[in-house]
Amino acid sequence: MNFLTAKSLSRRTVLRGLGATIALPFLDAMVPSAKAAAKPVNRFLAFYVPNGMAMEYWTPKGEGGTFELSPILEPMAPYRNQMLVLSGLRASWNYIHAGASGSFLTGTPRGGKTEIEIIADVSIDQLLARHFSDETQLGSLELSMDTPANAGACTGILSCAYTHTLSWRSATQPLPMEYNPRAVFERLFGDTGRTDWAAREARMKQHKSILDSVTEKLTALKRELGPQDQSRVNEYTDAVRDVERRIKRAEEQSDIELPSLEQPQGVPPVFEDHLALMLDLQLLAFQSDLTRVISFMIGKEQSARPYPQIGVPEAHHPLSHHDNVPDLIAHMSKINRYHVELFSKYLAKLRATPDGDGSLLDHMMILYGSGISNSQQHAGVNLPLMLVGGGAGTLKGGRHLVYKDRPSNANLLVTIMDKMRVPVEKVGGSNGKLNIDTLAEI
Repeated sequence: MNFLTAKSLSRRTVLRGLGATIALPFLDAMVPSAKAAAKPVNRFLAFYVPNGMAMEYWTPKGEGGTFELSPILEPMAPYRNQMLVLSGLRASWNYIHAGASGSFLTGTPRGGKTEIEIIADVSIDQLLARHFSDETQLGSLELSMDTPANAGACTGILSCAYTHTLSWRSATQPLPMEYNPRAVFERLFGDTGRTDWAAREARMKQHKSILDSVTEKLTALKRELGPQDQSRVNEYTDAVRDVERRIKRAEEQSDIELPSLEQPQGVPPVFEDHLALMLDLQLLAFQSDLTRVISFMIGKEQSARPYPQIGVPEAHHPLSHHDNVPDLIAHMSKINRYHVELFSKYLAKLRATPDGDGSLLDHMMILYGSGISNSQQHAGVNLPLMLVGGGAGTLKGGRHLVYKDRPSNANLLVTIMDKMRVPVEKVGGSNGKLNIDTLAEI
């Protein structure tokens, strides 16, 4: 029998023994076809850090492949060959903290002008979510370490929506970020208490029974309605069909073995414990192919979280307005470095998780950084950004690229879409692609 034409073994097959679960290495039997092996699944993660950066501690020395890791980036040493540091980009919209997170994934050149005027553009995570929606149960996940606040003014006179999310479904529809691990678990696996398939199957059967009943009643109801009401019912029917699609995808993925994870009880009081849960849930979501797109804020803009555990008792946001005092900038850099340390621990888990002929990290594109550079000035130039991962063969790391002509971050977003094999002509205020494949622009 030709193994390339036979039914393939799940890429996530595990051997269960007494008190242990062992993941198998990549095997020929896990390759359904030569074509599939050549084009592994690519995933996208936006990992946002707030309140700008201590830029003198962030920017690497040197350009191209001979750069030196900066103090903030030193924890990235094990991933040097899979990191691409980008210097010289400017924010497409720079208005204190609103423009920082508001334009990070949208590339929008403008925002609202009042607390109730909420305007941006569709974010690339949502463009990718639309593309992958037929292949995964969830188009995307929007996650944060802070409680949501999509009403009221938080930055200048503008809405809190700008500071509390990266994701925009439309130019006027920001998406709330979920911060409760229990709610994230329930969205991924249902209110089952655990990740095993039997519990998920029982949940799906319940959903299917409800959906069958709803569909029959909708069909009968539409016969008695006028055109306008029928239109409203059609919108509702589309939502029902989306649930049906997710159930179908779940059934098709029933052979995926998941690591055991108990349902979280809520938000842990300790920051590191909370973060560990949120990152483990992200890992599970990617590993089980429940979604291929996640946007994550380790902190919202204007976050006042202190970090006494690393010797920084000051609140983050006030500290970021350091008046260019060297000692305060050094304290700010400790927070920036700590975020990178926590990020690098997550990368270690992604690298250790087999995925086809490589690892999850090999088959991911991660945009890490902030929408502000010098936080004292709310500066929107020379943003601290890097791309991490193999991008399923589309990313070449191990380089520091410095752009002299100050291109917009919106151009980078167009390039990310291209590397994700979901090309678009424009994102927000972009005027082309950002060249990240050669050093010609340096």
